[in-house]
Amino acid sequence: MPRKRKLLAQLSALQNNTSFPQIDAVEQLNTTPGTDPSPKSSKYFVIEKKTSPQLQEDFFNQPCVSLAKSFLGQILVRKLPDGRELWGRIVETEAYLGGEDEASHSKGGKQTQRNAAMFMKPGTLYVYQIYGIYFCMNVSSQGEGAAVLLRSLEPLQGLDAMRELRRTSRKAPTRLLKDWQLCNGPSKLCQAFGIDKTFDQRDLTQDAAIWMVPGQDPPGEQDVVATTRIGIGNRGEWAQKPLRFYLRGNRFLFLKAVQNLALCEPPHRGSTGAAA
Repeated sequence: MPRKRKLLAQLSALQNNTSFPQIDAVEQLNTTPGTDPSPKSSKYFVIEKKTSPQLQEDFFNQPCVSLAKSFLGQILVRKLPDGRELWGRIVETEAYLGGEDEASHSKGGKQTQRNAAMFMKPGTLYVYQIYGIYFCMNVSSQGEGAAVLLRSLEPLQGLDAMRELRRTSRKAPTRLLKDWQLCNGPSKLCQAFGIDKTFDQRDLTQDAAIWMVPGQDPPGEQDVVATTRIGIGNRGEWAQKPLRFYLRGNRFLFLKAVQNLALCEPPHRGSTGAAA
């Protein structure tokens, strides 16, 4: 017994000696010789597998034209209520500058209940309805009333779900859509991603159902084509300004203006298939 008390006293002295690292007895029990001593069962030692970093406000906080170009190649992610994720690479955009831009919903700096999102922080979604049926999605940028229309996506993940969503929202006879037909237009991509008016004024940097992540292969300047916007009607010089941008040679675009008119507001209603 005296020997046992002596050993306990020595152990106590060692633990109280600041020159020696203290030993966590629980940790010792959870390890075996020759293995990593970290307690794998503890949640504090679990390193979560991180996905691609989400684009933050500093990305969206840039001039409208610059943002419209920067969007090309980035990935839009939509998480459905059942947990499935839809991924699409942005391949076509249009810039709407607000103020003097005659084709913009916010021309002249006019702010309404409908276009309020265009005046909110960069990265805010502006979703509006056309013909009482279709939706178009825009993202606010730097500048009063400025926003970028997302025109076309290259579907990357969740294509079956996109087909399902397109099928339920289309009025035409059901037929199997090809990959390039799923998101090649501003209203088509909204259908395929389940985007409606409830997404208006949502923050892409904060929302749990929709966000953006960086693309893996950013396009170079030589890959970006700048041309006129589609379907904006008689807007004088603004109809001719090169404010539509797309990836050269990409097959997931929707370039035929005559077809696009079916998904855009007619010019006499003062709007277009963009943030007009």
